[in-house]
Amino acid sequence: MNYQETTNWMFNQLPMYQLQGASAYKEDLTNIRILAAHLDNPQNELKCIHVAGTNGKGSTSHMLSSVLQEAGYKVGLYTSPHLKDFRERIKIDGKEISEEFVIDFIAKHKSFFEANDMSFFEMSVGLAFDYFASEKVDIFIIEVGLGGRLDATNIITPLVSVITNIGLDHTQFLGNTLEAIAGEKAGIIKQNVPVVIGEYNDETKPVFLAKAEENNAPISFASDLIDQIYLSDLIGDYQFHNKKTVQQTISILNNETDFKVSIEQLKEGLLHVVKNTGLQGRWQQLGENPKIICDTAHNKHGLSVVMNQLKNEKFDNLHIVLGVVNDKDLDSILPLFPKEAQYYFCSPNSSRGLPAETLKNAAVTFDLKGEKYDSVEIAFAEAKKNASENDFIYAGGSTFVVAELPLD
Repeated sequence: MNYQETTNWMFNQLPMYQLQGASAYKEDLTNIRILAAHLDNPQNELKCIHVAGTNGKGSTSHMLSSVLQEAGYKVGLYTSPHLKDFRERIKIDGKEISEEFVIDFIAKHKSFFEANDMSFFEMSVGLAFDYFASEKVDIFIIEVGLGGRLDATNIITPLVSVITNIGLDHTQFLGNTLEAIAGEKAGIIKQNVPVVIGEYNDETKPVFLAKAEENNAPISFASDLIDQIYLSDLIGDYQFHNKKTVQQTISILNNETDFKVSIEQLKEGLLHVVKNTGLQGRWQQLGENPKIICDTAHNKHGLSVVMNQLKNEKFDNLHIVLGVVNDKDLDSILPLFPKEAQYYFCSPNSSRGLPAETLKNAAVTFDLKGEKYDSVEIAFAEAKKNASENDFIYAGGSTFVVAELPLD
């Protein structure tokens, strides 16, 4: 199989949460342990940082990678989901894994995957472990896919565990209270391994403290400890807490491990995240006159910060290209959107995409007015056609919407 055929096989033959949602979620680590053993447990040869959280874990992971790259280390980075190409998930020093490595890995282990009913995500995690070990990275950053306790990434013993924040998302898997979700995310806390908490509240802090005590894990709350925050090329308001989380994590690496990062390297890493890692879709500007911003925020916790940032922008008219997936709680996210905007409702090109008409009908109940379009591409083109140079276009609501925009 060539690269396209290989990734199509991965996407279509086995469960993939990005495409299928709930049916792809596995509440068990047995498979990934079997796979890791089959690969001779490459993850045990590596040093890593494990990053969980409802929002911000992707940005935080990329920032950590950028900072460690500036410090001269060879850094692996595993994140999900991807926007355009599967290879975005697995990088070393910002460079994507080669198509050849993906093809060869799948070809070599395909019969094993089929015999053991491996999920898309399990295969991807195994591939990342194998790649980082074969390339002998100094350290790798690994982002949790969903939850923490039962996520396929959770067979590692990291140098530091990181939990960015807790919000109500994926409640069908993780629970419908902040305490329950915090319990699932806290499942990445390991025996004697320091843990950094980005944001907390009265419901989640006791959960983190109890789990840390149970595991004799030193715990620190970045929001209480970091006073001076450095600048970053990631300019979304929500990066305020992510930067604190990164700075505290680097402080622990400096104090508790052999990895050393200077203040200057930390500053440079935060300033050059996009250049060093290729991160896209975080309050990313796609044009000016009119100003065009896209963002992958897709739940109440993330969208509330983004919509507040939108209020601080200056414009004559606001155009919002909006699409979501079918498991989103519209009653929690639609009230966050401004009523004075012109909406362009669309459905992302995914089996999980919520039909544009369904979204439009729900939006009307919250006084959000606009038209529905047959695709993200058409909706975005119409918004650009209608906007004058002093207007503002925002596109988002889902990672899938951002994935269909012209990001380069």
